[in-house]
Amino acid sequence: MDEAPTDATAPPPDLAALPIFSGLGQAQLKALTAAGTLQPIRPGELVFLEGDPADDWWVLVDGSIDLLRHVGREDTLVARMDVPGRWAGGFRAWDEHGTYLATGRGGRPGHVLRVPADILRDRFADWFPFGAHLISGLYHTARSIESTARERSSLITLGTLAAGLAHELNNPAAAATRAADALADANRSVLSALGALAGNGITSAQFEALNELRRELRPASGFVDALDRSDREQALLGWLTRRAVEQPWQLAATLTGAGADPGWCGRVEDVLPGTELQPALRWVANTVAVESLLTEVRESTGRISALVSAVRSYSQLDRASRQRVRVTDGLESTLVMMAHKLRGVRVERDYAEDLPEIEAAPGELNQVWTNVIDNAADAMAGAGAAGEGVAGEGVLRLTVRPERATGSVVVEIADTGPGLPADVRDRAFEPFFTTKEVGKGTGLGLDIARRIVVERHDGTIEIDSEPGRTVVRVTLPAELSAPHS
Repeated sequence: MDEAPTDATAPPPDLAALPIFSGLGQAQLKALTAAGTLQPIRPGELVFLEGDPADDWWVLVDGSIDLLRHVGREDTLVARMDVPGRWAGGFRAWDEHGTYLATGRGGRPGHVLRVPADILRDRFADWFPFGAHLISGLYHTARSIESTARERSSLITLGTLAAGLAHELNNPAAAATRAADALADANRSVLSALGALAGNGITSAQFEALNELRRELRPASGFVDALDRSDREQALLGWLTRRAVEQPWQLAATLTGAGADPGWCGRVEDVLPGTELQPALRWVANTVAVESLLTEVRESTGRISALVSAVRSYSQLDRASRQRVRVTDGLESTLVMMAHKLRGVRVERDYAEDLPEIEAAPGELNQVWTNVIDNAADAMAGAGAAGEGVAGEGVLRLTVRPERATGSVVVEIADTGPGLPADVRDRAFEPFFTTKEVGKGTGLGLDIARRIVVERHDGTIEIDSEPGRTVVRVTLPAELSAPHS
């Protein structure tokens, strides 16, 4: 360290006496204080704001400053600067992204020395070059480690969501493929049966009568009693067997599913007796199968289309970052993305019909919903779960309602997990705090969820918890006050 220069003009004694300046020479202290300003502390007056760029270094001379963090709907006192020489801020001297970790509000009247961060950096580099390199390296190393860890967590999250989405897409895709293969076989059977009917010299009147009988069939919808269906299938199988119909078990299963019974088959026999009966029944059975398979293909491809639409809505890749949105749209697309985590969980919805649209960055809000729902699913995982990482029996309840007095929208996400202990609930919004093992969760802590809601959307987020019920409540205003960078 350089020798402290001397100067005939001593700095103000109240600053020279501060322990933090004890290693500085008079000229050094004079140069530092000359670059700053001595500001009065007035009770209740804001000195600096949580989340703002930490462009200034604040050193307490006398009086006190209360440090507050915004939690839920209120500002909570987390510390108090009341010892001369204590300091806050100035992080941008070493970190270009540094922000104030709390809001400073005047307590007892006094004074605080305010020094710009760039001046602090320059003076520190001149007087303590080794210390400047050490602190700069510490900041960059810490930020690099944090960034790498978050990137790794984000990749794990992306992989988990991708795997879950692939599973959700695979089911309808596989069903559509199976249906398409079966459809080809059924189509060949329809043509074969028509060829057999034509070879037997069926008349147009007979074919029209057969087609009218086909139109009478209506597949059962809703719950079907398995024993009743089995009894009806056995009765039809006996009827077909007595008439020496080939492969009667296949026809009996298909025709019973379409609502046919021995009485209906008897009417077909009246129209096409003898050798024409079998191809007639085959034509009807395969026509019914074609219609059923087409419905299955339509439903499967529709499910795929809905998943793709949900992914587009979830990612918001083709939309502006800030837009007018319905909060429920984001919740629904998130539920689709998180379906793999919610097996065995009953999802209940209570959405008010008169919800207003709000101004928001929907992609960011979807990150919040993902994190909260993921936490809820993990809380309900346990006995009865189908496998690791899959929620067991439980209820996830989503409530969205307008708050008419303020024009806001309130979103409540409740789960029936065991609840949060008081010490965990109180620390839930702290940076880097988690109760999950490494590699578990979404990689997005509730601290970042709080920042998205509070700092990016001017809203509030809070947690109520008791055994058997935990509620995360997010309140979002209809309009954003100003663009958020």
